Amino acid sequence: MIVEEIGESNPLPDAAQGERPQANLQGMFGEKMLAAWEIASVTLSFLIAAWVVPPFARQSLLIGAIPLCLALALMLLSQRARGESARDIGWRMDNFISALISLALPMLAFAALIIIVGWLSNGFRTDKVYVWQWLAWLPAWALIQQYALQGFINRRAQILCGRGLGSILLVACIFAVLHLPNPWLACATFVGGLIWGSVYQRHPNLPALAISHTLMSLVLVWALPPSMMSNLRVGFRYFG
Repeated sequence: MIVEEIGESNPLPDAAQGERPQANLQGMFGEKMLAAWEIASVTLSFLIAAWVVPPFARQSLLIGAIPLCLALALMLLSQRARGESARDIGWRMDNFISALISLALPMLAFAALIIIVGWLSNGFRTDKVYVWQWLAWLPAWALIQQYALQGFINRRAQILCGRGLGSILLVACIFAVLHLPNPWLACATFVGGLIWGSVYQRHPNLPALAISHTLMSLVLVWALPPSMMSNLRVGFRYFG
C-alpha cells in the first residue's frame, strides 16, 4: 500500500523525463535561430560597406569601416559568449602543415584552371609592379576575410546546418554573394569558399587558409585580363 501511494502521489519524475526532450528541442531551435541571425548580421554588414556606403559618402573607405567594425565587435562578443578559444577559431599552428597539405592539391588544380582560362583569354600581366602592389596588403586582407568567413560564419553555419556539405555550401554561397556583381570573381570565390570551408572543418587553421587565399588571388590578378576581373572590384565600385 505504501509503495502504491508513493507511486500515485509522485508523478513528477515521469513528467520531468517527458519535458527534457522538449526543452532540448527548444534549446537547439534557439541556437539555430541565433546562429542564423549572427550569419545574417555579419553578411549584411559587409554588403552595406560594399553597396550602401560608396554611392553616398565621399570618404567611403572611412565610413565603410563602420559596419565592418560593428561586424567585428559582434563576432568577438559572440565568440566570447560561447566560450570559443583562439585555438577553436583557428589561431593555431599545431595543424598548420596538415592544413597546407589538404589545401595543396585543390589549390594546384584551381590554379591550373585559372591559368588555362588566362591563356585562352590572352591574359597574363607583364607589369610586375602591379602584382607586387597587391602583395603589399593582400595577406592581411586575406587573413581578415578568412577569420570572418571561416572562424565565424563557418562555425555558425555548422550550428545551423551541421558539419559537412550543407554548411560548406552556405559558406561558399555567402562568399560568392559578397563578391557580386563581379561574375568571374563570384565564381572564383564560390569555388574557393568550397575548398577553404571544407579544409577548415577538418583542419581549422586561419594562417594556412590566408596563405592559400593570397596565392589564389595573386594567380587571378596575374593570369586573367583586367577586362574579366575588373581589378577585383565588387559592390557598387564594380560600376566605377
